[in-house]
Amino acid sequence: MKTKLIKGLREVHSKYDAFFIDLWGVIHNGIQTYPEAIDVLENLSKLNKRFVLISNAPRPSKSVEKYLIKLKMDKTFLNNLITSGEAALQSLKNNIYGEKFYHLGPKRDEDLIRGFDKNKTSLDKCDFILCTGLFDDKINSLHYYENLLKKKIKLKMLCTNPDLVVHRGSKIEYCAGSIAALFEKIGGEVIYFGKPYPEIYNFFIKKNERVLAIGDNIKTDIVGANTMKFDSLFITGGIHKKEFLNIAAENYDKVLNKYKTKTNYYQEKLNW
Repeated sequence: MKTKLIKGLREVHSKYDAFFIDLWGVIHNGIQTYPEAIDVLENLSKLNKRFVLISNAPRPSKSVEKYLIKLKMDKTFLNNLITSGEAALQSLKNNIYGEKFYHLGPKRDEDLIRGFDKNKTSLDKCDFILCTGLFDDKINSLHYYENLLKKKIKLKMLCTNPDLVVHRGSKIEYCAGSIAALFEKIGGEVIYFGKPYPEIYNFFIKKNERVLAIGDNIKTDIVGANTMKFDSLFITGGIHKKEFLNIAAENYDKVLNKYKTKTNYYQEKLNW
């Protein structure tokens, strides 16, 4: 049976008790929110439907909340918000992978390690690598990171954002997941926080609840939904939009089949 292409979430919302919704690529593009997606949140709120905003942002949930408010998002929509960075914080607090870490990532992600200054050290002295993304002055090439890490593959890397790339407006940017994939390729071990890994969903799961996961990334949102046995709505106009540009809707399933995944519904962009 082919996956259903829906015009709006209004067609299927009554089947579900909760909605786990991706942020970047579904609710906003890094620069502005999508009005149609905000309309969905407004309608779910009016219907007293529970929704959780789940982000693979390598920062604490509070930092992302402030960012979304700057994008003029209504604070009442942010009661249930969880980030991969928040999940990673738990391991830092408990010293699960050691005490000393090397932070590989941009300055904007230092919110995540605030309060852990005494634990931050050099690559030569660390117990593990905490990867939140790419350095501000090294954002265009992964080759630099291969040279940096090739002698450090005995260390574990904690990746706080499994996404490979993201669209910021019309530009594509590498994410921490790209560094992690490279590290694995050269023989290193990576511990991932965020979608598609179960831990991040477990913060908000309720027993016997019917969940619909909504996202635009096959490898994180849809694989995560499949892993958790949630129904899912895939947004085709997000990170994979080039793969769906020149194919008919009846062939959409063939794209997901390539990734060995499946979804219940398609929409080009999230709308009510």
